[in-house]
Amino acid sequence: MNKFLLLLASLLAFNSFAEDSMVEAAEGTLVEPGPAEVIPSDQSVAADTITEDGTDLMTAEEFVASLHGISGKISLPGNIATMNLSDQFLYIDPENTERLLVDGWGNPPGNETLGMIIPANVSPLDYEGWGVVITFMDDGYVSDKDADEIDYNDLLKSMMADSREASKQREEAGYGAMTLIGWAEPPRYDQQTHKFYWAKEYVTSDADVNSLNYNIRILGRKGVLVLNAVATMDQIDSIKHEMPDLLAVTNFTQGNRYEDFDSSVDHVAEYGLAALVAGGVAAKMGLFAKLGALLLVFKKFIIVGIALIGGIIARLFGRRKD
Repeated sequence: MNKFLLLLASLLAFNSFAEDSMVEAAEGTLVEPGPAEVIPSDQSVAADTITEDGTDLMTAEEFVASLHGISGKISLPGNIATMNLSDQFLYIDPENTERLLVDGWGNPPGNETLGMIIPANVSPLDYEGWGVVITFMDDGYVSDKDADEIDYNDLLKSMMADSREASKQREEAGYGAMTLIGWAEPPRYDQQTHKFYWAKEYVTSDADVNSLNYNIRILGRKGVLVLNAVATMDQIDSIKHEMPDLLAVTNFTQGNRYEDFDSSVDHVAEYGLAALVAGGVAAKMGLFAKLGALLLVFKKFIIVGIALIGGIIARLFGRRKD
């Protein structure tokens, strides 16, 4: 199998496995790869693939231009946060993010995002293209009191054990295996800026290259700003180089900052930093039900965006094995 992989997200709608899968999809975990098609930049693509009216043909360049990516100071929807982007990055608003996810990359519709960021020097329709989906978890103020108490090695062992069990259940249900094998970058939390990031490496069945799941969380007064990127491990150097810059220029607006928290009126989340990383632990407690499950893979065709309501309904996307 060559590098052009179709990375599919599968969620199983039963018992705690459904809840585990919910969080794994939200964090961008991957299962069951297969061959994917990349649109040649000098060719037109089918109207039902990326055109707006279903009749006119559009080249890849025309489609990317129609996304109207912009750099500079960006105010995210609701003025909840800003991003001061250099000309190395482009911001795409939620409407055009939906077009890229659905029309450009073949995802199911209905993804609720605050937009996405793509690099300016590579087309999002190219294999080497990548991007970061932005969402917001409005679960309340997340206390960072446990920041110095978390043993990330122990946490990783627990997460890997949970991942192996979940992978077995996937295989029993007829889906491809997906297993966490370690940190691609260990968690780091800055107590001054309240910014948190880590990266995980996953091995998926039938994939030539392991999957990279890069997570950024920025704590705010009323919730957590989520920036998720998923790529293959052969892109890790590029992602690790770019993501710190993106992290540095993303900040909550005044009134929404972590330090603006008012204990007399503001809601406090029922979990701490460890649960943000562990994911599955929080899911079993029903704490991530509000998080829209977005999976971003840097290829033309992917499966993303599965919204779970109340932690009990999971729609199944992906190809069941015969």
